[in-house]
Amino acid sequence: FVEGSSGALPFGALFTLLFLWLCVSVPLVFLGSFYGYRKELEPNPVRTNQIPRAVPEQPWYMSLVVTNIVCGILPFAAVSVEVSFIMSALWLHQIYYIFGFLMLVVIVLVITCAEVSILLCYFQLKFEDYHWWWRSFLTGGSCSGYLFVYALWYNLTSLDMSGPVAFMIYFGYMSLICLSFFLITGSIGYFSCLWFNWQIYGSIKVD
Repeated sequence: FVEGSSGALPFGALFTLLFLWLCVSVPLVFLGSFYGYRKELEPNPVRTNQIPRAVPEQPWYMSLVVTNIVCGILPFAAVSVEVSFIMSALWLHQIYYIFGFLMLVVIVLVITCAEVSILLCYFQLKFEDYHWWWRSFLTGGSCSGYLFVYALWYNLTSLDMSGPVAFMIYFGYMSLICLSFFLITGSIGYFSCLWFNWQIYGSIKVD
């Protein structure tokens, strides 16, 4: 800790944050869990077999590593220009003012993550691999890996840091940002694949 640091918080602010966490966040978590466990599940659109079928051997290009590397390129490419502006505003103290364009980029990111996840889910079901749920989450969140790689490159090319504390602060915050980005885009991929499966299997007519 450095005396007189601009990042220091007064005791009142720390007490307020602790109060909000204990008296607002924690009760809402238990309340949501209570109502969530009591809610009835939606019935499946088709009747499923109780005995799981064996998944055949998948081709090499359908492996988890290859699909995550390939599928993470498009969502990150859609936001890469905007990420550079945001990084400059965060770490170089530049003014960010194009919020309208940011909204359009967020919409493009959501659509791209959904389309990539649905496309991979389609090929996965085509190769008779029905374990799509975690795969869709990882597919949507794979672009966060490219975001972390960009953070490394940005640190080497645009920032002039010295001392271990500066590196700890930078990579600590960027790790949290990448984790949040992974959870958001992964959720987009999962829910889009869930909607896709409900649509295709709900349209099947079984006599």
